[in-house]
Amino acid sequence: MSQFLAGPSASLRLADLGARVIKIERPETGDLCRDLYISNLELDGDSTLFHSINRNKESFTANLKEQADVQRTWKLIQQADVLIHNFRPGVMDKLGFSYEAVRAVHPTIIYAEVTGYGTAGPWRDKPGQDLLVQALSGLTWLNGDAGQPPVPFGLAVADMFAGAHLVQGILACLVRRGVSGIGGKVEVSLLESTLDLQFEVLTTYLNDGGKLPQRSAVNNAHAYLGAPYGIYSTSNGYLALAMGSVSRLGELLQCPALTAYTDPASLFSRRDEIKSIFVEHLKTNTTQYWLSILEAHDIWCADVLTWPRLLAHEAFKILNMVQTVSRGKGIDMQTTRCPIRIDGEVFLSPKGAPRLGEDTDALKREFSMS
Repeated sequence: MSQFLAGPSASLRLADLGARVIKIERPETGDLCRDLYISNLELDGDSTLFHSINRNKESFTANLKEQADVQRTWKLIQQADVLIHNFRPGVMDKLGFSYEAVRAVHPTIIYAEVTGYGTAGPWRDKPGQDLLVQALSGLTWLNGDAGQPPVPFGLAVADMFAGAHLVQGILACLVRRGVSGIGGKVEVSLLESTLDLQFEVLTTYLNDGGKLPQRSAVNNAHAYLGAPYGIYSTSNGYLALAMGSVSRLGELLQCPALTAYTDPASLFSRRDEIKSIFVEHLKTNTTQYWLSILEAHDIWCADVLTWPRLLAHEAFKILNMVQTVSRGKGIDMQTTRCPIRIDGEVFLSPKGAPRLGEDTDALKREFSMS
């Protein structure tokens, strides 16, 4: 009983791992994500975003303001192992599907919910939207360079991590139920998941006298790491450099100016100064030239690939990360697969996202709904 990204991403992962997922949607409109487009790209009437996050599911339409559909939904719930929703706090209570109400008729169910900011406090009823959560969580002050304004991630990281955390809680409760027979309620929020995503840097802040993160003014990649950490232009592309001895890099790159920085403390205190030297030096030759030197000496570095170059690379191809899913009638789409392997097995799900309500009649027959 969820839409957009957080809840559906959780049920997607469970579906990838073998769960049967029935998606309860509003008649006529369905999950609003069906019309949430990325680059205006759609397939067979639904956004590709909806297709990518709702593959391998069934769609059951129900108007939860009509008693007949409410009763049909209760029949589905009574047969379920897990119920997932991501409505704002209080909505499920108004619909009659609160945890207490569901547990009363199904004591062993795992009831899992995603909220924006938890179920209490002054932000309880704020819209739980990914960009807004990134802004409120402090995350945006870690990205970009020091002279830039706050920079959000180019992905819906709050939604995706909340969905992953919901799956973890659901699986933990299923294990507990398998041992003790006890059901449970799993709660995650976009804000808490985004705070957890920052656990390293928040821990530093909490134990370092409350010093705020200082983004590098030059090629920032991590506000709490010193030089040379960052991405640098070369004469024909870009080069990523992780942690390493600056003086050693000076020797390998034949850059005498870098060899003088032997004090580890200077890697942060003089971070922008050091990075500026890397900027000027690395643009004098190609990415491949620098990689041939650095990789031979086990320096942590990498090319910076575009998607076309990545997808053409043998290292990507061997992972078999792309699968084709189908709605039938020639409606096919390429997307990523489940990233988890168990006993060496890769999990593929060729069944595409359902059309709105396409499984309603079959489910009514299966569960003897009038």
